[in-house]
Amino acid sequence: MLIHSIQAAAERLNQGDLVAFPTETVFGLGADAENPQAVAKIYQIKERPSNHPVIVHLAPEADLSYWAKQIPHEAELLIKAFWPGPLTLILQRAAHIPAAVSGGQSTVGLRCPSHPVAQALLREFAEQRPNGQGGLAAPSANKFGQVSPTASQHVMNEFATEIAADELWVLDGGASEVGIESTIVDLSRLGEGVPATLLRPGHITRQQLSEVLGYEPRNKDAAAPQVSGSLKAHYAPKTLLQWLPASEEAISALIQSMHGDATVTAAKWAVLVFDPTAYPAEYESVDYIAMPRDPQQYAQRLYALLRDLDKQGYARLAVQPLPEDESWEAINDRLQRAAAAFEG
Repeated sequence: MLIHSIQAAAERLNQGDLVAFPTETVFGLGADAENPQAVAKIYQIKERPSNHPVIVHLAPEADLSYWAKQIPHEAELLIKAFWPGPLTLILQRAAHIPAAVSGGQSTVGLRCPSHPVAQALLREFAEQRPNGQGGLAAPSANKFGQVSPTASQHVMNEFATEIAADELWVLDGGASEVGIESTIVDLSRLGEGVPATLLRPGHITRQQLSEVLGYEPRNKDAAAPQVSGSLKAHYAPKTLLQWLPASEEAISALIQSMHGDATVTAAKWAVLVFDPTAYPAEYESVDYIAMPRDPQQYAQRLYALLRDLDKQGYARLAVQPLPEDESWEAINDRLQRAAAAFEG
């Protein structure tokens, strides 16, 4: 059911049920973070592995010490600079916070979204609780491993069966402004001498983090906590997606070879092109889609476009390689994981 009432949504969440809600990144599938049974419902309808952690969303005035054992100085710096906003911090989880939100780990992912509907919901949810503390566990509102939703209709399409069975409500709030998931920074190992670690790139770039921290966050290592969206194959559309070769000659050769492939003959495929000057000769069975040359605009459009292309019957999708500078790091990350879902 699609709803517009913040109060009704908060009441449902406090009863242990699920509500999908908008954030500036993507729509989240929300449940009471302190109710393991409610969190289990998220895993069930997403078909998500139980050891894959979720992110807890908090209102701007939330008491972080309720959720984390300690708030290190680096966290205070990043919070001042980027909250509310698309940044998730990994901290050591307070003892009374259920391990269900962290996949059994000792850590917890915390984020304060900037979307006004999300903030209103989080405030109302907390106000309805006896101690005034409340957080929503909210991974992206899609089946596990698929493209994240950036509009309420995406959620309605994804969970039509669950919505019809009244297992899920959807709180409307317009399209997500950022369009890809939050940046995730691990601060849980500072006490062990491990500096801030970038676990997932996002809208907030490595350079922006460096300017606030005073040093560049290190890359993810084998001992880092597991976090949302960290699997090799993730964010995948239903239609086969692959990278294109970099040169015009290689692109043309690939298209010509595919025309000789019986599995794709007479089947259309779409090419997401970043650089119009690299267009090869036109082919009847290929649709070229010009993508924004600005990384923020590209991110904002990407997921909605992939969902739309999934409905158009293409045999496959292809993506022209993007710049490798850090402003494109998050988009490259998402597309690499999406393509990995189709690698043999």
